Amino acid sequence: MFNSLSDRLTATFKNLRGKGRLSEADVDATVREIRRALLEADVAVPVVREFTAIVKERALGAEVSEALNPGQQVVKIVNEELQNVLGGETRRINLAKTGPTVIMLAGLQGAGKTTLAGKLGKWLTDQGHKPVLVASDLQRPNAVTQLKVVGERAGVSVFAPEPGATSESDDPTGDPVKVARDGVDFARSKLYDVVIVDTAGRLGIDQALMNQARDIRDAVDPDEVLFVIDAMIGQDAVNTAKAFDEGVDFTGVVLSKLDGDARGGAALSVRAVTGKPIMFASTGEGVSDFEQFHPDRMASRILDMGDVLTLIEQAERQWDKTEAERMAKKFTDQEDFTFEDFLAQMQQLRKMGSMKKMLAMMPGAAGMREQLENFDEREIDRVEAIVRSMTPHERVAPKIINGSRRARIARGSGVTVSEVNQLMERFAQAQKMMKRLASGQGVPGMPGGIPGMGRGGAAKKGKAKKKGSRSGNPAKRAQEQAALASGQKPAAKGSAFGAQGKDLDAESLNLPKGFEKFLGK
Repeated sequence: MFNSLSDRLTATFKNLRGKGRLSEADVDATVREIRRALLEADVAVPVVREFTAIVKERALGAEVSEALNPGQQVVKIVNEELQNVLGGETRRINLAKTGPTVIMLAGLQGAGKTTLAGKLGKWLTDQGHKPVLVASDLQRPNAVTQLKVVGERAGVSVFAPEPGATSESDDPTGDPVKVARDGVDFARSKLYDVVIVDTAGRLGIDQALMNQARDIRDAVDPDEVLFVIDAMIGQDAVNTAKAFDEGVDFTGVVLSKLDGDARGGAALSVRAVTGKPIMFASTGEGVSDFEQFHPDRMASRILDMGDVLTLIEQAERQWDKTEAERMAKKFTDQEDFTFEDFLAQMQQLRKMGSMKKMLAMMPGAAGMREQLENFDEREIDRVEAIVRSMTPHERVAPKIINGSRRARIARGSGVTVSEVNQLMERFAQAQKMMKRLASGQGVPGMPGGIPGMGRGGAAKKGKAKKKGSRSGNPAKRAQEQAALASGQKPAAKGSAFGAQGKDLDAESLNLPKGFEKFLGK
């Protein structure tokens, strides 16, 4: 969504690196590029003017001139102002103190309200609530059917007493206001604690739409009215948001289709123009592709600083703690990393969602955007198919996988033998790295190890002595090196044959026949 804006801002800040002091010309040039980047991202002109004016004022102030690194200080200022434009703090749902919490969805047709109702219901279920969806959109053809399908996919109950319109030629049946009111009563009687009311939308803003939405609001007295807006709508987002704010007085904004290729100006404009916070964002087509909107994290994504906190939260929700403890114990005990462990870790990662999305949340992801775009999610499926084509014994003892076994695994997984060979090579490298980490030696190419981890992690006093002979006599040095290679102790100084002749092997010394009697045998 914010790729173009992120690229422009990142390129702008690169010009500030290494400068010990920023002149007014440097600040003007930076602000000019920021203004151009925001306008190209479809951010509303009044928002751009206010944003750049504040950034320029702060950049020319004492906080930058007195900073040890002025370039980083400017980035910090832009990050803070982006957070303010996006809302400053995370806005959470206001839950009703008594009775079910009523959430009403409003927006234009095509914004994704019905699908988002299911996503919101799934998200609330994961938070420990018991929601129900109410089908009050009786005018759009098959809207009720769609809500039932979405509710089934999300595992959320649906209240739909009226079938609604089934085609463009059918007149809508039933009263959407009555359906909404009955839905709240149904939730109260069945002990649902959250009611999500899906209302009708239009292809454009009209008075009939606003009157119907206002009547539903008056009938159910919602605790939250969420305005669902297509994040790809561009500059028109401001006018649409103003109209809905005046018509239904919404309390929060939900951005849908945030995974699209639009420039993202709507997200930066709606909050600044209406003063209403962005509360949620839809980030994909799946029912689980839905997240709470955090202004600070979104600002970090825009500035290519990553979103590690969201990654951690996803891991905490999906990661199996028992499996994590098992792997941790195996790591500290320095046991071999097997294909069974590899398969278990892959399954844990798959629970967290799209690998491409997770990688995009890492700091500096903009620098590898082309690789991310070319990343094929199906590659994970192919790797899993290869591992599952192995026998249980092959998974725990991969060294027995010879040529014929690799050919069989390739046939079973539908890949080539070369792909199996590549996986085996990568897995062998991973095994070596795990062993080095467990023994405290660290990763090759990286300084230091892991203190206290394994036998190699203990601190050693002094510098280890280099094994080998230092004798200036070539014959004696050769004998001592041969003794070391065979695991024997080198001869002690002060004796031609060592401190104890019985510890020496005459054959290893290659002595003349009969000479062993002088060794005291």
